[in-house]
Amino acid sequence: MTEGLPQVARVEPGEVTPALVTALYTGAVMSPVDVGVVALTGPGAVTSFQGLLTNDIELPGEGSFVYGALLTPKGMIVVDGWAARLGATVGYTVPADTGGRDRALAIFTRSVPPRLARVTDRTADVVVYRLAGPSALAVAVAAGLEVPPGAGRVLLRPDGVETARATEGAPFVVQVTGPAALELSRILAGWPRLGAEVDEKTIPQEVRLDEIGGVSYTKGCYTGQETVARLHFRGHVNRQVRGLLFDPEPPAAPAEGWSAVTHVDRDVGRVTSLAFVPETGVAGAGRWIGLALIRREVEPGSVVRASGRDARVVDLPFIFPIAAPA
Repeated sequence: MTEGLPQVARVEPGEVTPALVTALYTGAVMSPVDVGVVALTGPGAVTSFQGLLTNDIELPGEGSFVYGALLTPKGMIVVDGWAARLGATVGYTVPADTGGRDRALAIFTRSVPPRLARVTDRTADVVVYRLAGPSALAVAVAAGLEVPPGAGRVLLRPDGVETARATEGAPFVVQVTGPAALELSRILAGWPRLGAEVDEKTIPQEVRLDEIGGVSYTKGCYTGQETVARLHFRGHVNRQVRGLLFDPEPPAAPAEGWSAVTHVDRDVGRVTSLAFVPETGVAGAGRWIGLALIRREVEPGSVVRASGRDARVVDLPFIFPIAAPA
């Protein structure tokens, strides 16, 4: 009987090349990591974190980067990860594929009073890379990163990039956490993403695959070709992904969890992606944009209600400058 037993972590033959093994022993390897990033921010963030983490986040002081776990009252591990102390914020980077983000959020929400610290889920706002191998530090420096002078330390650059050095014996040497600029780039380009614009009921033409070089109408047969070809040569889709330019005033963000798009009091689609684009050279200024799957009769230039805000429908990709009034 194996029911209820934990899964065995294993690396299968062919998943790692001999060249990668050589790099781990003699050079450097860099890879994005599937993690969640949860933060406590406020006057009691450090004290609250200190009361929950197995390791010490107070003694190393400002800029510390330590490994530790959150436990149950009976001393069992709930989630483990790396804590970075920067000012009034302690960020906690945890595994994402095992539900670590949700576990950490649950503990912080339950255990930390809002008057002491605010709990924030930064997972969707940042990307995390890790460098391993004896040349990892040299590679990071050559790439222009400001690396902390010692192990177990983290630095925050003015552009929001965090560079941390792991403690001795960790499976990586450097961790880089930065704003998710590629996600903004994807939205600006009007490029679809699985889980946002695309699901199992999405037709390629609905999300511009034919416009962005993802469909050939001259190649031979492939699975699903009949539907795609018929729409191209004889018909049209009933909905399409469009851009949304939200009114800059009021500056409130589009409502979270509210994806409906309405036009003339009629439901015409759903919001699939949102991003705030800051205005160049003006701190705090900018506007929200988004992608939405909208019925084709709602043409560019139409004003709709999306995620609780007024927005103008625009063609994709977005045209700069987009921070100016529509």
